[in-house]
Amino acid sequence: MARLLIIEDEDDLRMLLSRMLKLEGFEVAQEATARGGMERLRKFEPHVVLSDVRLPDGYGVELVAEIKKALPEAEVVLLTAYGNIEDGVQAIKNGAFDYITKGDDNNRIIPLVHKAAEKAMLQFRVRELEAQAGQRHSFDDIIGRSPALRAAVEMARRVARTDATVLLTGETGTGKEVFAQAIHYESPRRGKPFVAINCSALGRDLLESELFGHKAGAFTGASRDKKGLFEEASGGTLFLDEIGEMDLDLQAKLLRVLETGTFIKVGETRETRVDVRVIAATNRDLAAESEAGRFRSDLYYRLSVFAIELPPLRRRPEDIPLLARHFAEQIATRMRRPVPALSEAFVERLMQMEWKGNVRELRNAMERAVILAEGAELTPDLLDAPGSRRSVPGDWSLAAAERAHIVRVLQHTGGNKTQAARLLGIGLTTLYRKIEEYGIGK
Repeated sequence: MARLLIIEDEDDLRMLLSRMLKLEGFEVAQEATARGGMERLRKFEPHVVLSDVRLPDGYGVELVAEIKKALPEAEVVLLTAYGNIEDGVQAIKNGAFDYITKGDDNNRIIPLVHKAAEKAMLQFRVRELEAQAGQRHSFDDIIGRSPALRAAVEMARRVARTDATVLLTGETGTGKEVFAQAIHYESPRRGKPFVAINCSALGRDLLESELFGHKAGAFTGASRDKKGLFEEASGGTLFLDEIGEMDLDLQAKLLRVLETGTFIKVGETRETRVDVRVIAATNRDLAAESEAGRFRSDLYYRLSVFAIELPPLRRRPEDIPLLARHFAEQIATRMRRPVPALSEAFVERLMQMEWKGNVRELRNAMERAVILAEGAELTPDLLDAPGSRRSVPGDWSLAAAERAHIVRVLQHTGGNKTQAARLLGIGLTTLYRKIEEYGIGK
């Protein structure tokens, strides 16, 4: 429900406006003075302020600036019985949404307030999301105190303050996107977009169009101009996950952007200039890929100026109980259930497991355990789940059947994962995750 504050010294008009706007679904607060309005503003945080221009203790045109300074996301609509162009111009300059005359514009008030509320609610939502994003993606919120993890965090903190390109390496599930987000939100670019794309999820042509955009008519189905992610991320950060899967021709185009800040859209002849920081991530050994001719060596050298390796969970076992407790609390809170305790036997079992899927696999296992738990404590039997152990002969679990089916499809496609993902009806990224989770090919 949108919140509305009416500041008007005429009692009858204030009450009438209040009744009208309550019927329109607004939560309404009222004040008769500028001072009272500012005090209520800080407590009530209205989406819209509907204020008279001439108040007993203030001037509404000047009040607009005070309101916008105290609560920038709110929109202000001024009402006046003595409208003039000079006041209207100054009110808009001070940040008013609109300036209307009492009596003459009565039919405009309700639709105008609705428009102002729509804009303000969006602005409040953006503020909320930015606050959540900054909090969620802080380095301080990365769970773990092992030396290997803290060393990676310290390196990331240092590079965050710069505009340097960063290469995050490590096994699947080690938290590369979490690090990329923390680097962005603790950088000078934090107020600009963070845009992420998984390079393994799209084919070569589609990935090129997504990254660089295209002109209308560039190919069949391109009915209008499209901005690419480099433009969408302008001023901010573009996170290229699974960069090792990128086509060699696209790698050349990416290298040009990194070195010159320019690229040419699909179907375009002119260059587009952008200011974007690139953070790339991979679970492949790009040095070996480069030597084998599967990854451009010049791009590898450009990306690896500042490389950070994220340690697998097996190299930071002391962090497993901390992560498990964090996930249990997070998952139970989301499900609106009491947070379960972790029994000693449960923690001991966690410490004995391989966690080939790393932090992602641990989180999935904790989610299943919390869902299945019937008591106030998590016990080891709750970890007997898909992904927690390798399939063995005689294993009749659903996970074993899924693993066997994936193996059969991969054999049918001769190991072609793109074709296998299409036949299975799942995304390529999902297929890679399941291959890692089930240890297929190892």
